Amino acid sequence: MANPTTVARGRDSSPSPGRRRNDRAARASGLPVWSIPYVLLIPGLVVIAGLLLYPMVQLGIMAFQKVGLAQIRGTRPAEWVGLDNFDKVLSNDIFWSALRNTVAFAFVAVSLTLIVGTAVGVLLHRLGRKMSLFVVIGCMFAWAVPPVAQGVIWRSLFDAESGIINWALNLVPTWLLSPPDGQESWSGTPWLNDTIPLYIALVVCVVWAGFPFIAVSVLAGLKGIPAELYEAARVDGSGAWRTFRKITLPLLKPVFAVLTILSIIWDFKVFSQLYVLMNGPTNRDGFNLSMYAVAEAFKPPQKLGTGAAISVVLTIILLIITVVYVRQIVKQEEM
Repeated sequence: MANPTTVARGRDSSPSPGRRRNDRAARASGLPVWSIPYVLLIPGLVVIAGLLLYPMVQLGIMAFQKVGLAQIRGTRPAEWVGLDNFDKVLSNDIFWSALRNTVAFAFVAVSLTLIVGTAVGVLLHRLGRKMSLFVVIGCMFAWAVPPVAQGVIWRSLFDAESGIINWALNLVPTWLLSPPDGQESWSGTPWLNDTIPLYIALVVCVVWAGFPFIAVSVLAGLKGIPAELYEAARVDGSGAWRTFRKITLPLLKPVFAVLTILSIIWDFKVFSQLYVLMNGPTNRDGFNLSMYAVAEAFKPPQKLGTGAAISVVLTIILLIITVVYVRQIVKQEEM
C-alpha cells in the first residue's frame, strides 16, 4: 500500500495547469520558456524605437549640423559644424532668460499642482461615493481638454477688454486690491503682454488642467491605506494635519515621487499653452526653452540645428533632474 505522504508529495510536485500550458507553447514554438516574455515585448519595443528612439537620434545628429531652408528643400546637404550650435545657444542671453523662465515656472506650477491635487484628493476620499464620483468626473473634464484648447480658454478669460478675470477683479473693493498705477479699473489690463502676468496666466492654466490627475492618483493611493490606522489616530486624539503628516504622507511617498517626476517633465516642456497665450513666439522675454527652440528652428531664417541643440540641452537638464531626484528617493527608501 502506498504511503499517503509520498502520494501527497507526488501530487504537490506536479506542474500547475498554467505551467503545463506554457511548456506546451514553448515546445510548439521551439523557444525556451524563459525567452517567451522577451519575445512578446519585441513588437512594443519596435514601435517605441520607431516613434521615439529614431527621432531622438535624428535630433541629436541635427544638433551638430547646420540645417536651414536649403537643407530642408534638399538643394544643399547639411553641413557638420560640431559644437557651434551649442556655443551659439549658450552664449545667447535669450537662452539664459528662457532657462530662468522655465525653471521658475516649473517650480511654481509643480508645487501648486501637487498641493491643489493633494487637497482635492483628500477631499474626494472623505466625500460619499456618489458625490466623489460626480466631482471626479467634473475634474477629469478639465484634464481631458487638449493643451491648445486650454490656452484658448484661458486666453479668452485673461483678455484685456472682455475677459472674466478683469471683470471679477473690478468687483473686489479698491481698499483690498487696487488697479495698476494709472488705471481707474482693471478693465484694459493687458495680462498677456508682459512676462510676469503672462506666466501667472500660464501657471493658472497648467494647474487647472493638471491637478485632476494628481487628485485621482492621490485618491487611488488613499484607498489602499487601511482605515484602522486613521481610527487609531483618532482614538489617540491626533488632529487632521498631524494625521496627514504622520500617516498619509509617509504611506503615499512612492505615489508623490512618481507624480513629482511626471509633473516636472510635463511642466518643463510646456509649449502649446504658452504659444496660444503669447499668440506665437512674439515676446522674446517670455520665452521658455520649448518656445525658444521652436522660434530658432522655424522662424525665418530657419535654423533647425540651433533649435535641435536647445532641445538636446532641455533633454539633458530633465535627465539630470530626474536622475538626482530618483537617487534621493532610493537613498531615503534604503534608510
